[in-house]
Amino acid sequence: MLFRKTAYLFITFTIFLAAADASIIGGLTHQKKAGPGEKYTGSILIKNEHKKTEEIKFYQTDYTFNYKGVNNYGQPGKLKRSNAQWITFTPHKLTIPPGETAKLHYTVNVPDDPNLNGTYWSMLMAENIPHGTPESTISKKGETQLGVVQVIRYGLQMVTHINDTGTRKIDFLDTKLLKDSSKRVLQVDIENVGQYWLRPNLWTELYDESGSYLGRFEAGKRRIFPETSVRYKIDLTKLPEGNYKALVVADAGGDYIFGANYNFKFKK
Repeated sequence: MLFRKTAYLFITFTIFLAAADASIIGGLTHQKKAGPGEKYTGSILIKNEHKKTEEIKFYQTDYTFNYKGVNNYGQPGKLKRSNAQWITFTPHKLTIPPGETAKLHYTVNVPDDPNLNGTYWSMLMAENIPHGTPESTISKKGETQLGVVQVIRYGLQMVTHINDTGTRKIDFLDTKLLKDSSKRVLQVDIENVGQYWLRPNLWTELYDESGSYLGRFEAGKRRIFPETSVRYKIDLTKLPEGNYKALVVADAGGDYIFGANYNFKFKK
């Protein structure tokens, strides 16, 4: 029901001993509005905070996720809304001395296709190359690392909006009340079934069985790309037992406010 009225750091482990200490400057999301046939450029700054020279390699993946907490980083360019094939970048590897900052440049060539609409995205991965591994070009002769090593990858979201085109629509997949020994939580799963990314602020307005207003309970904001879904959780622990009516609202800004009504009961 529509009421009238836009970082990811993740860590993997491989065979190695010490972690790099490089940081991305300026955030992990790069977004731009552009029309079919247009080209735009940008850059990404990486600083080496470590006491040793570091090597960073870059590569692309697609990216999707769902409300169950599953994240997929697939082969670039395979998803229907992937822009990975539009992006070129240089260099593919950076060698950064201690305390210095280096720059990666990228170009996005949007295809001249009038059927493009909404949001397209992919990931540009920045990953350290551990010292002492065969891939490293700066390791000293005879330097070989054994054991468990922490490899850090930064996932940079590369997002292209085809101007302001594309539908904005949300579906409420499931809403349920969860209860354990110490907490009650209203769990709300929603999916972006439109064509443009959204970042809804979700809350519920609660009423008791007599219709008296009890207040607004917030869940915060989550970013949702088209054809992805997320899970919100609203803490209702302080409410007493009883029957309740809930208006769950997902406010994506502007004219795009979505809502659904639910009835539920708190009991021992």
